[in-house]
Amino acid sequence: MKIILSDAGKRFNREWIFRHFDYSFFSSNAYAITGPNGSGKSTLLQFIAGALMPSEGSIAYYNLKDLPAEVYHPLISIAAPYLETIEEMTATEFFRFHGTFKPLIPGLSISQIMKKIELSEAADKQIRYYSSGMKQRIKLAQAIFSDTPVLLLDEPTTNLDAAGISLYHELVRDYCRERLVIVSSNDTQEYSFCNTEINMRDLKFTV
Repeated sequence: MKIILSDAGKRFNREWIFRHFDYSFFSSNAYAITGPNGSGKSTLLQFIAGALMPSEGSIAYYNLKDLPAEVYHPLISIAAPYLETIEEMTATEFFRFHGTFKPLIPGLSISQIMKKIELSEAADKQIRYYSSGMKQRIKLAQAIFSDTPVLLLDEPTTNLDAAGISLYHELVRDYCRERLVIVSSNDTQEYSFCNTEINMRDLKFTV
């Protein structure tokens, strides 16, 4: 999988978040989008996800060939604090529903996923009764265990304790080596495994 940004830019009203950005992302690589709060990290990540349209330039997705929008969206999974789960569902119901439109990694049952994120005992409890840390584990599992070549993570350890952060790194190590991974964060423990860093402050120089 390859994602190519060509002279890409995004602005809100008169403020450019980034501009004239040329970059190529490739599978089997992990990238970190860094920068201070308010610098546009999440905006760039949502832009890459296809949730935001370019203000100028273009973004293209390739998986052997150029992909239209209705094809590339199922190839991308994302976890972010601002994305919600369906809290009236149990975790088991939620993963079963999610799997109907974005299949889970073959060979893993929902019960095995719940065991891997150490929430087996809460599998049949409605998500609304979960703690914030438990909900974050569900969000990460939804993204990481989706059978997609692209994984986008925005502040992935939000609300996680030390055990949850350790689990996050284990999941990335075990299930993300061949994927294209992009992490948006200003916390080094969230992107320490990334081999390339894109600092939003550097993009401001191109405006």
